[in-house]
Amino acid sequence: MSNYEEEEEVELLEDDEGSLNESESDEDSSSVLPASFSPFKTSIIPVLIINKKLKIIHANEACEQMFSSFTHLTGKYFFDLFGKAFELDDARKIRETIINGGNGFSWKGSAQIKTRTTVSVQIRVYIFPLEMDLKTTSDFVVMFDDFTEENKKLLRSVFLSLLEASKLKDNDTGKHIVRVNEYSKRLAQELFSIGGEAYKRIDADFIDNIGFLAAMHDVGKIGTPDDILNKEGPLSDWEWAVMREHTKNGAFILSTYPHPMAKEIALSHHEKWNGTGYPFQLEGDMIPLAARIVTIADVYDALRMERSYKPALGHEISMQKILEDSGSHFDPKLIDIVKTIDGDFCKIYDTHTD
Repeated sequence: MSNYEEEEEVELLEDDEGSLNESESDEDSSSVLPASFSPFKTSIIPVLIINKKLKIIHANEACEQMFSSFTHLTGKYFFDLFGKAFELDDARKIRETIINGGNGFSWKGSAQIKTRTTVSVQIRVYIFPLEMDLKTTSDFVVMFDDFTEENKKLLRSVFLSLLEASKLKDNDTGKHIVRVNEYSKRLAQELFSIGGEAYKRIDADFIDNIGFLAAMHDVGKIGTPDDILNKEGPLSDWEWAVMREHTKNGAFILSTYPHPMAKEIALSHHEKWNGTGYPFQLEGDMIPLAARIVTIADVYDALRMERSYKPALGHEISMQKILEDSGSHFDPKLIDIVKTIDGDFCKIYDTHTD
């Protein structure tokens, strides 16, 4: 089944719920709490109660806070709010559990709550009858366990370990990776505020991801020989060929990261707008947006830094060099936007200076 067909079927499930609205009595949205709900009322665990028509009849304070972006939960239909958070097969099983008592009147699984303005929330979901008597039960408890941060910390700790290993090989970077994260995140935030068709891909998740993954752009250097990586003089042609392999090495290392942005940044942050970059001479919009953003951040910071082969440049001169390469090295539309926030770039460098 195609994604379009799946979305269409979920919408039909939601429409089925909505069609019940006219025939429902006011009892469904009663503010009187069932006695059996009392233990959940003040619980720090987010809990809501739904009836057999999948309408939310009560939600505790923890649940209202967790899903504050949906405004008030009580009185809404469960799948109107959460339908797209579940896989289609899971949505079917939930309906079967609630309406027909499938799976022993209980269900557990996971869901992902995502909006453009909020970072995705990963939750474990448990559904079970509110009353012990399964023959007469009409209401169900839906309990949520947010494991977003737990999962994110575990995942990112693994890749931060790789980053630390790569820093041991290239020890002249100082706080470069911290600043590149911050420049990239700031530019992404500005693109988000602009919106429009060109930047419709940018949402809260994009900003959150690039604010971590931009630092991983050179992680592939972990596979670059030390004598090439730390050579003080200019590199020979064959040494440059080996050095350029860090983009492919990085893409391979980050291919296991669950978001494709990681691989895109590692592989394409040395591509140039005019197609003269490496490793694949991509040009224009063929270069992933995240990589185009990180390219600007990386070069700006490299210009500001003192290295063994170059002096540090001030903000004004660095920005002038960036502007001169608009349309050749860099995406000209992104550079137009960088010009409006270049002061923030300068502040980031000063805040995180070595």
